[in-house]
Amino acid sequence: MNSLKLILLSLIVVILPVTVYSARAVTSLQPVDGMMNLADSLYLPEVVVSAKANKEIIPAQKLSGNELKGLNSLSIADAIRYFSGVQIKDYGGIGGLKTVDIRSMGSNHMGVFYDGIELGNAQNGQIDLGKYSLDNLESVTLYNGQKSEIFQSARDFGSSGSIYLRTRYPRFENDKNYNLRGILRSGSFGLINPSLLWEQKLSSSLSATFNTEWISANGKYAYRYKRIHPVTHELVYDTTATRENGDMNALRLEGGLHGFVPSGNWNLKAYFYSSERGIPGAIVNNVWKRSQRQWDKNFFTQGSFRKSISPRYDILVNAKYAHDRMRYLNPDTTLMYIDNSFTQQEAYLSLVNKFALLSNWDISLAADWQWNGLQSDIDGFREPTRYNTLIAAATAADFDKVTLQGSILSSWVIESVAGNKQKRSVQKQLSPALFLNYKPLDSHNLNIRAFYKQSFRMPTFNDLYYTDIGNADLDPEESYQYNLGAAYDKSFRQLVIRHWEIKADAYLNRVTNKIIAVPKGNGMYRWMMTNLGQAEIKGVDLSASAILEVHREWLLNLRITYTYQQARDLTRRPNKELEKITYGGQIAYIPWHNGSLVAGLQYRLWQLNYSFIYVGERYRSSANTPENYEQPWYTSDLSLSRSFTHDRFDSKLTLEVNNLFSQDYEVVLNYPMPKRNYKLTLTVEI
Repeated sequence: MNSLKLILLSLIVVILPVTVYSARAVTSLQPVDGMMNLADSLYLPEVVVSAKANKEIIPAQKLSGNELKGLNSLSIADAIRYFSGVQIKDYGGIGGLKTVDIRSMGSNHMGVFYDGIELGNAQNGQIDLGKYSLDNLESVTLYNGQKSEIFQSARDFGSSGSIYLRTRYPRFENDKNYNLRGILRSGSFGLINPSLLWEQKLSSSLSATFNTEWISANGKYAYRYKRIHPVTHELVYDTTATRENGDMNALRLEGGLHGFVPSGNWNLKAYFYSSERGIPGAIVNNVWKRSQRQWDKNFFTQGSFRKSISPRYDILVNAKYAHDRMRYLNPDTTLMYIDNSFTQQEAYLSLVNKFALLSNWDISLAADWQWNGLQSDIDGFREPTRYNTLIAAATAADFDKVTLQGSILSSWVIESVAGNKQKRSVQKQLSPALFLNYKPLDSHNLNIRAFYKQSFRMPTFNDLYYTDIGNADLDPEESYQYNLGAAYDKSFRQLVIRHWEIKADAYLNRVTNKIIAVPKGNGMYRWMMTNLGQAEIKGVDLSASAILEVHREWLLNLRITYTYQQARDLTRRPNKELEKITYGGQIAYIPWHNGSLVAGLQYRLWQLNYSFIYVGERYRSSANTPENYEQPWYTSDLSLSRSFTHDRFDSKLTLEVNNLFSQDYEVVLNYPMPKRNYKLTLTVEI
């Protein structure tokens, strides 16, 4: 991108608008950035007020405020690792692909929402969370099933699990008209990562934001590569090498406006991301360096309008347009020379109506329309177009001790292919969901919850139309979720433990019509996508957190999670010999046991954070044989920060040490992860 284009694009992003949020209740004991002010004697969680308060009846996990800032995380994917029931596919390095899978349903069943509107990828269904930064995020929330809210778009009801990314919105204190924050990071892998956030108050009901970030890194890091033969147990490889072709150069720009109207608000946002990165590839066949590269240009603009028409009737309108372009280059002619580009576009419009029938009973009706198109320069590529109409009806009732939420989603999909007038349509008549929360004791914050949800995901364009392996006759994957859990929390005024919370959930998930690749014909050289996959996942999620005031000036924040999963592959395969060793096996890369620990200790202007992740033994294939066995791995991260207060500005200096004990590990086979590495961060706020 030349300098003129960059300047023009920056101006466009500044002018284009962004996000608005509900007004917040202000209390004398409001926490600072999600942590209790040490001058206060009682911790109170942050309260968001929009209309009636909604009880949280659906299992949710949230990171916000200082707890989110304290994690040694550069991207959103790094932070989500600390949630229970989540698996991250990480292909290594700063620019490596990072996708999320909740409760072993598959990453395509996970919806990722950015300021209330879903991020889409009709081409392959994968949302690369490495493209999104934590610098301007206020909170990251994970829901199993769906959000505890019926005043939402129809797409919100459609995923088996959801991640909500909420960006920061402006707060102006002491009659200030602007906020300015600059962050500069540097460290291992040649990392240079500056970012700038500017918030401007334009009037009492209008404010603007602009956020930009640049990441540059050579991506080089040392790793140990050791392989032992699974049968003879002889040492095959044991060497130290340097990871190559992991460089990255990325620019992110965001801008927008936040506005209020009587009994409502609106927001507009524009987002642009451009990157060039090397793809280090898998280490196989004694090849230690790859030459593949990828260029991405992602742009979207979106807006929302929310208003209370009357005390009993509210409306919400969402709209979005996205344009994504990806170029992939493989110059290695010993494999196959590839230089292909893909362009996908999306247009989206949603209207939501909510009615308050009684003081404790609401209903909603949402209608969404979405268009997706994909073009490519591949010879003979069939350019598909998809029209998706979704209608969702939902209800929520609060009977004091019992809270209910139910919804039903109907989808109608019409697809066409360039040059083919014949259209293909898929209709899903019923996607029901029912959620229940029961509070048995008035004097204690004990909540027992349960839910059932049925959902589906459409085949991606790659599944349907990718050259040679696509299958246009694929049916949607279907999922069935059952959950039973409990949550308990308690606050104290005088004890060392000021607040603690514990959550436990047992679940059963079934996925049918799962889309998998199988050999076409008698040979193993040609493959085809088909609806043969079946999976059954049984698991338990446990999490606990506590806030302790160890001394008047010492505050300790703890969070621990644990997950047990039995994720069985129940796929019947045409190859019966293969079926014998795969049927009933643990799904690839799903551990039976995994967990995390996050601890933050705050003393005056100092803060020490420690985070630990453990992933137990697993297999890299549903064929749970010795040669597919993957050892457990763990990492420990440590950070120390010191804040400084000045008359005109505040600043903070943070030193991070990641993979403290220099553990050798791989999340995905033949993609070694970095050993011990460092990062230094300077933050200045005016």
